[in-house]
Amino acid sequence: MRAMAIDPLAAPLSVAARPELTGGRRIGVLLSHGFTGSPASMRAWGEALAQRGYAVEVPRLPGHGTSWQEANKTTWDDWYAEVTRAFDALRAVSDAVVVGGLSMGGGLVLRLAADRSDEVAGVVVVNPCVNSDRKDVLLLPVLKHVVPSLPGIANDIKRPGQDEHGYLRTPLRAAHSMFRGYRALRADLARITAPVLVLRSTEDHVVDPSSARIIAASISSRDFTERMLEDSFHVATLDNDAELIRAESADFVARVTLVETS
Repeated sequence: MRAMAIDPLAAPLSVAARPELTGGRRIGVLLSHGFTGSPASMRAWGEALAQRGYAVEVPRLPGHGTSWQEANKTTWDDWYAEVTRAFDALRAVSDAVVVGGLSMGGGLVLRLAADRSDEVAGVVVVNPCVNSDRKDVLLLPVLKHVVPSLPGIANDIKRPGQDEHGYLRTPLRAAHSMFRGYRALRADLARITAPVLVLRSTEDHVVDPSSARIIAASISSRDFTERMLEDSFHVATLDNDAELIRAESADFVARVTLVETS
């Protein structure tokens, strides 16, 4: 079977460090997109950080950027393995690495920060997901055997004309695996000690407030900041608060990696 073509905007992003802009230190930033999304949702954010001199890696998670049917063949373990691979590649060429993510991508990098607490310099997440209060989530173990997909969650964006190149359908086998991953993650959130910045939309039609409450109450980080995004929906990285996200995250990366800025 011929491989499905990947839209250029949904392709991974990889940019080398420019240590002459960061005081001679090589600083890496890993950014992960969310469930049924693609690197398109993170590209502009990653490119803005790269302009500051940071090495940036935005991997394409397995089963994403192709078809929802392909995603249904992948699991949380597959996605986490790709995030870990990208992190290890950055660690090999960096003095310090900050991890960031959107939605499920936020959950994946929080998992990384819990597992590799001594290697993660900081965590910045946008509308991160580690839980859902939706009752239909409880039906996933059975529902995934009845129907393969439900209507999608992509492009919850307030700003007109934006496209995260996500799926129009939600693959249920993959979704069930995701929520199982969240359950294990919640039990380990206390292992996170790195500085954490949470950027959260006041109006989000995908992730409910329970995730933010659980993260704030569970992590062990003494350096924790939550910033509300007043003019964006779920995919805030492409929304009206995108510039704020880029500025706040760049300042955060500089602070937690001790980069001097002019």
